[in-house]
Amino acid sequence: MTIELKIVRLPPTERNLVDTSSNTEIPNVDIISRPGIFDVVVDGQQLDIGSVVKAKCTISEFRGIKQLELKRVSMVATTDEEAKAWTEIAAFKQKVLSRPWHISSTEHRKITHSIKAEKKKLQEYERRKAEYEVKKEEHRMAREAYNAQRDRKLETRRRKDEIVMNTGALI
Repeated sequence: MTIELKIVRLPPTERNLVDTSSNTEIPNVDIISRPGIFDVVVDGQQLDIGSVVKAKCTISEFRGIKQLELKRVSMVATTDEEAKAWTEIAAFKQKVLSRPWHISSTEHRKITHSIKAEKKKLQEYERRKAEYEVKKEEHRMAREAYNAQRDRKLETRRRKDEIVMNTGALI
């Protein structure tokens, strides 16, 4: 399965025209895009299918789909470098990820409080939205009743005017 990778490009106004090292937020990454051409260049080497890179990313979500946001990247040139990278990852998993993470009771209270506050805020939003919908429906019904009464009044006036106009006319 593939996962999308987001590389943030710098807008042309923020880009330093003198220093043309990169058009992205990552200093050693450059994006070349022209009609029919789309290339990603890392450390001066063009990425292609099968290229091996070592990347650091954060996980984000866009329109309900998970994606990675690139923070750092470097090319892995040899199989020896690739083996070293795998060793580093294994050590990181053993030292950091395999140990249980504990939070203090104050941090737990802060997190719980923020979750409750967010839930309360969402409930308040839903309540206000429901009130707004009820008022909107009442306003629509009142407007329809007003328009119906106005139409009846105009029709009555039109009939009276028609009677006045038709008196003495040849029908």
